[in-house]
Amino acid sequence: MTPTNEPTTPVSAPDLPTPTPSDSTLPAIVATTDAEAFARDAAEALITWDTTEFELTDYAQVIVDAGDPSGFETAALASDVRSYFPTTDAWAQLRIYGTHQWLTINDLVIPAAWNNALDQAAEGDLLPGTISYTVSGTRHRAGVVGTERQETSRPIAFTLFIACEPSFDECHLLRLSELDNPLR
Repeated sequence: MTPTNEPTTPVSAPDLPTPTPSDSTLPAIVATTDAEAFARDAAEALITWDTTEFELTDYAQVIVDAGDPSGFETAALASDVRSYFPTTDAWAQLRIYGTHQWLTINDLVIPAAWNNALDQAAEGDLLPGTISYTVSGTRHRAGVVGTERQETSRPIAFTLFIACEPSFDECHLLRLSELDNPLR
């Protein structure tokens, strides 16, 4: 094909509504003493978002709200969460395309390396009832470019560090591994 000097018409995204404050809120991560159920719900809440429904900070807050109620790990967890979400500028760009993202969990396991971590931890390093789950799955992302729906998928993996009973009456998220650098 021979390139031409004809101008190209830029493709624009459709006009999409900007989320407006409403009485609706995102659901909280399930309150439970079942660490596996909590890990599954927290993983889905971490990866699933829609730029046309809520603000970036709303999605991040759901994760932070499921954190350590004593506040000891809150700042570290908030930092972990920020690394999973687009920047504010990227979110604004993704909103133009009505982008949404979701997770398909293929595997949720206590990683073999967790036993080593428990063995190496000094007394008092870990809260009683702390456990980790490694999630392996597929991150799906879809939106509209011009008038065409576009979708991408890619495998992802990460580890959630959770504390349950006896430290807390219900499970809470302590930390997250770096995306695609989970405990194995």
